[in-house]
Amino acid sequence: MFALSFGLSLSQPALEQNAQPFDRLRANGFFETPKMPSFDTVCEANLVEVKNGVDNTAKEISTRFDFKGTPAAIEIKDKEITLIGNAEFQLTQIEDILRNKLTKRSVDVRFLDKGEVQKMGGDKVKLVIKVRNGIEVEMSKKIQRLIKDSKLKVQAAIQGDAVRLTGAKRDDLQAAMALIKNDITDVPLSFNNFRD
Repeated sequence: MFALSFGLSLSQPALEQNAQPFDRLRANGFFETPKMPSFDTVCEANLVEVKNGVDNTAKEISTRFDFKGTPAAIEIKDKEITLIGNAEFQLTQIEDILRNKLTKRSVDVRFLDKGEVQKMGGDKVKLVIKVRNGIEVEMSKKIQRLIKDSKLKVQAAIQGDAVRLTGAKRDDLQAAMALIKNDITDVPLSFNNFRD
């Protein structure tokens, strides 16, 4: 019988199986470093609600008298909303309806990244609005810098299009969350994947 200092005993046949006992212990999680509390800072729109907002806008366009007989339309494909109208003024009207519908569905309008008005064939114009999804590199670096300059005992690491914050104390993480909410107001950030 072979005994390890933390009260675990392995029989000789078990030791000979799969070579080293420490490999088996590592596989069972005995040597893992403790996980620190963390959360992810993300920029993720509820795309189902965005689609519902676009659908409701399309319904309103189809019933409004001032849009009858015009090319006014709205559609969504992937994360792009396309507005079509006969003039820039009409695009503005459609955009106002869309923003209203999204607000009613609790979708932050800061997710909308508006492009330039483009001419189409005939007398039609279109406007493409991208739905922001993911934190852009510059914004990720800004969040990292903000956390570093705050002197909080929290680390910020860029992970793809999210920023993971890790700290030993939950209070420090909550302070970091409040700091991000107060300082970064131009992008609709939220927090998920909380780990204790």
